[in-house]
Amino acid sequence: MVKTLSKSKIQFVCQNCGGTHPRWSGKCDHCNEWNTLVEESPSTGIASGPGRATKPGRVVEKVPLDGTTDEAPRIETKISELDRVTGGGFVRGSALLVGGDPGIGKSTLLMQASAHLARKGHGVVYVSGEEAIAQVRLRAQRLKCADAPVSLVAETNVENIIATLEAGERPALVVIDSIQTLWTDAVESAPGTVSQVRSAAQAMIRYAKQSGSTLVLVGHVTKEGQIAGPRVVEHMVDAVLYFEGEGGHHFRILRGVKNRFGPTDEIGVFEMTDGGLRQVLNPSELFLGERNGAAPGAAVFAGMEGQRCVLVEIQALVAPSSLGTPRRAVVGWDSSRLSMILAVLEAHCGVRLGSHDVYLNVAGGFRISEPAADLAVAAALVSSLANTPLPENFVYFGEVSLSGHLRPVSRAASRLKEAGKLGFEGATFAAGSEAIKAPGLRLNTISSLADLVVELLAKGGNALQDGDDAGNR
Repeated sequence: MVKTLSKSKIQFVCQNCGGTHPRWSGKCDHCNEWNTLVEESPSTGIASGPGRATKPGRVVEKVPLDGTTDEAPRIETKISELDRVTGGGFVRGSALLVGGDPGIGKSTLLMQASAHLARKGHGVVYVSGEEAIAQVRLRAQRLKCADAPVSLVAETNVENIIATLEAGERPALVVIDSIQTLWTDAVESAPGTVSQVRSAAQAMIRYAKQSGSTLVLVGHVTKEGQIAGPRVVEHMVDAVLYFEGEGGHHFRILRGVKNRFGPTDEIGVFEMTDGGLRQVLNPSELFLGERNGAAPGAAVFAGMEGQRCVLVEIQALVAPSSLGTPRRAVVGWDSSRLSMILAVLEAHCGVRLGSHDVYLNVAGGFRISEPAADLAVAAALVSSLANTPLPENFVYFGEVSLSGHLRPVSRAASRLKEAGKLGFEGATFAAGSEAIKAPGLRLNTISSLADLVVELLAKGGNALQDGDDAGNR
């Protein structure tokens, strides 16, 4: 009798998205990236190791739901913008993933938070996998955090890190900078691969849950702005925070996209200075600091970011085009949303923009995803085409439908309250909003986008009519 040897099963894992393939190919079928498939054996993945199928399970203690805890559920960092995004502070035993572009300030923010907690008497361990101890100390001296009793560890092996944390007193906060540099003995692949990142994150999260320490993982991002590595890491952690910012601007935005213990639509605003990150308690003043209210093509939008209202200037430039296909350039807003507004203006308002270049910019590098910005964008476009400034010290908000009518948006009272606090005199928004009382503000409610165009026609009709005639030609 001839014995047949069973062939070891091999799979190919994409290093960009974590998708598995039975055979090698040049392009990943999941994310369409080229040359990202690496051969891996299932025996080196999660739950691998000697005796993984023979070890018997143990009985886990069952506890009632209404039990009490001996320790406080959260640890406040006293950095109010960070506490706002996390929902009131770090939850004990939770795991957070912080992502952002290189040099955006992730390590700076976590070093300042670690120093604040250490000065309050909490044990903090900062594990650096990218920098040496001397380099971390230089940053701490620049941030004036060198006097804080933070314990530094320069190590990338997961087993050594866990053994070091278990040897001493349990820390309240553990920072891993970054998760892509860690590697574990249970996986036979290079650091930074999907298997290594997944297994290292699982081991560190398991330690956080068992010990009660708060774990913060720093993650690099890809060119598309997503955290590098397998998406399963984002599902394993309790909160995912993105640190955003433009290279040409000095402010940074910490945005929560997932949070099991708090809201997911809050933002924290910081300003990068020579001495580190400074909190911006009133972001509206930052984004409106250089506004010129007498310039045409500028409208102030009252937007909501979580529980906070942020006023930001939307700038538009409409100019005759010499090209067969006019340009459409957008910064800080959805380009498909701009195309919709242009179509509505042309179909229902008689504003011809087909022969004009259109440039739209959200001042200060701020990014808007709220549909309530439709009215402010339309007002800026019409104002630029008519070369007529909008009413000074007015804010705009409202969602535009494909029929040209305006839909009311939520939290109108909060938007008006913020506008009044910053010295604005009035607001133009969609009719049908909830009963609003805004003492000192002139409220202009309109039901359709055509009403806004009519108002600007009355103020600067000749310029707008010239633009229409040019579009008809």
